[in-house]
Amino acid sequence: MLRITKVFLIGSAFMLVMVNLAVAHCEIPCGIYGDEMRIQMILENITTIEKSMQQITSIEQEKPLNSNQLVRWVVNKEKHADDLQEIVSQYFLTQRIMPEAENYQALLSNLHEMLVISMKCKQTTDVTNVSKLRALVIEFEKLYFGKPHDHK
Repeated sequence: MLRITKVFLIGSAFMLVMVNLAVAHCEIPCGIYGDEMRIQMILENITTIEKSMQQITSIEQEKPLNSNQLVRWVVNKEKHADDLQEIVSQYFLTQRIMPEAENYQALLSNLHEMLVISMKCKQTTDVTNVSKLRALVIEFEKLYFGKPHDHK
């Protein structure tokens, strides 16, 4: 029994180290950055959050209530809000936005507001928060790239 416990503990420790290495990859200075791709990912998350909110609102009107589908859409909304927050904090705030940037305070303020509004998306099904997020992304693009991008 002691041997099984020892093997389990060593295996668990190994898995924790591997998970931490996988998560930390983006924080090593590899020089491979996809800023435009990250913006696309944020916009995709926003669209998914909006779709989730619409589905939640629709399902709540059904009789009988389909609790399983309701929970699945709520979880989906939460996941995509978390993904958005991950990109904003772990990619832009920690790696790409430098204190010496000319418009550092404006970038910081914009990204912080994105984090707060995405939190509100988790708390509610108010689609005005989705509109606010999209507007913040457009504003961020102007600040970060110097111009907005075409997302057709």
